[in-house]
Amino acid sequence: MDKNENKIALLLVDIQQGLDELEFYGGNRNNPNAEVNCRKLLDFFREHKLPFFFVQHCSTNPASPLFPNKKGHQIKEIVAPATDEVVIQKNVNSAFIGTHLQNKLEQAGITNLIIVGLTTEHCISSTVRMSANLGFSTTVVSDATAAFDKIGPDGVKYEAEIIHMTTLASLQHEFAIVTDTGSLIKELALKHP
Repeated sequence: MDKNENKIALLLVDIQQGLDELEFYGGNRNNPNAEVNCRKLLDFFREHKLPFFFVQHCSTNPASPLFPNKKGHQIKEIVAPATDEVVIQKNVNSAFIGTHLQNKLEQAGITNLIIVGLTTEHCISSTVRMSANLGFSTTVVSDATAAFDKIGPDGVKYEAEIIHMTTLASLQHEFAIVTDTGSLIKELALKHP
């Protein structure tokens, strides 16, 4: 990561109440402490006055818990944005498609993105890949994201932890650095005492 604090930003993706509706998403989720770790990072960024952005998914599917006007659309209280903090709304997996995120980052001179939130296999993966393709140095925090069980095309059920770890493995080095919350906070604390 770049040592210039003005070039680092935290992106908190889709940490919304509707993602607690486990049956809609596969029935089982790994990493129950993901939101706690997101909050630790958010607290660090707030305390050190480093830039951060919230991303909120606005599903176009009326059956989705993340459909606007449903309770599930709301960002979880543990990382709730203050009234003056930036919330970028999207309706596809990548936080860059159909939003002003890239423009906001470029205007702020940000070159390094730290990405956390939900879910590893969908919006995190899509956003990380696009972030890297757009030229941002990208970090994913493994214990500040989580995945759901998935059924493969062969009908086999794949556990959430397998989905999570294989997604991170496919992102590692090709699109991002993968680290954990404790290691990242220690690294950031050295650069931003």
